[in-house]
Amino acid sequence: MKKSLLLAGALLFAVASFGQKKEIKKAQKAFIKGDVQAAQMLLNTAETKLGEAALETKIDFYIAKGEVTLAQAGKSGYQQMKDAADAYKTAQKLDTKNQYKGIIDTGLDNTRVALFNSAIIESNAKNYSKAGEKFYLSYTVKNDTIDLYYAAGSMINAKDYDASLDYYQQLLALGYTGIKKKYTALRIEDNKQVTFASESDRNTELLSGKYTKPGERMSESIKGDILKNVVLILSSKGENDKAIALMKEARLENPTDITLVRAEAEMVYKMGDIARYDELMQQVLEFDPTDPEPYYNIGVVAASSGNPEKAMEFYKKAIELKPDYTSALVNLGALILRDEMKIVDEMNSLGMSKADSKKY
Repeated sequence: MKKSLLLAGALLFAVASFGQKKEIKKAQKAFIKGDVQAAQMLLNTAETKLGEAALETKIDFYIAKGEVTLAQAGKSGYQQMKDAADAYKTAQKLDTKNQYKGIIDTGLDNTRVALFNSAIIESNAKNYSKAGEKFYLSYTVKNDTIDLYYAAGSMINAKDYDASLDYYQQLLALGYTGIKKKYTALRIEDNKQVTFASESDRNTELLSGKYTKPGERMSESIKGDILKNVVLILSSKGENDKAIALMKEARLENPTDITLVRAEAEMVYKMGDIARYDELMQQVLEFDPTDPEPYYNIGVVAASSGNPEKAMEFYKKAIELKPDYTSALVNLGALILRDEMKIVDEMNSLGMSKADSKKY
């Protein structure tokens, strides 16, 4: 009798599993034909008894769910994209023998691309918070750190400094620098060097005969920019001690990184340490004496500190390097007019005495 019960239970399990497989196959066929709504209804039916299904059936179900849900997302359906990512990740977790690795990886790649493109659309529309949310989910799908970097930047634009700080700190913990190999070639038509998205793209264009002289180079590190943003966020939150300690560590690690020198200058300026700011601007000039901006900044500090002669000197240097530097021209003009107005005011205050007339 016990054997009969066990056999009956096994048969019921097999029948249930077969039924679900059938529903999933039907859903896949409907999806291929483009009937996404029918596919979703069939998957909903299969999901009601998924707990009884065999492992392979469950994996099939979550893969199918990922495909159908992603198709429903379109270009902006964040929740559907998230559900698709969750479905593929569940399938990945169940597939301990990697039998479905290829199809699951493709599904995750497609989900990541959909999220990334949707985040770009949000960013272009200045919906920075939504863009950051989508970039971050995109990062969790494939662990591509460039997505995390974009998420952090989007959250800065959204003024969500807590989220941005979290993402930047994750990047620092991962040792992210943004350095990558770039593939280039010279465009024959205008003799300009062009950078391509990948080596295969570059090689394809070389075959067209429109490009020559293929080359490779490494991009610059963006770690300095990340550290700069973290320091500025900490400083804006009033956590000056943390900001100063991190900047000190960063400068020791990257003593020639001009981005960090500028970041420290901005930080100390906001803290009111004008003497240190002036000193750092001088360091910036040592790195690049042809940059008009630090001359202008030193001029601004000199003017606000009651040193108009020094301010004029540095405004003039900025204008020499950039004759159309509007801010420097305006500030220099204001200083000149201020001196002239002093003379005019003094002349107007003179009386009619012989001494005043002589002075006039």
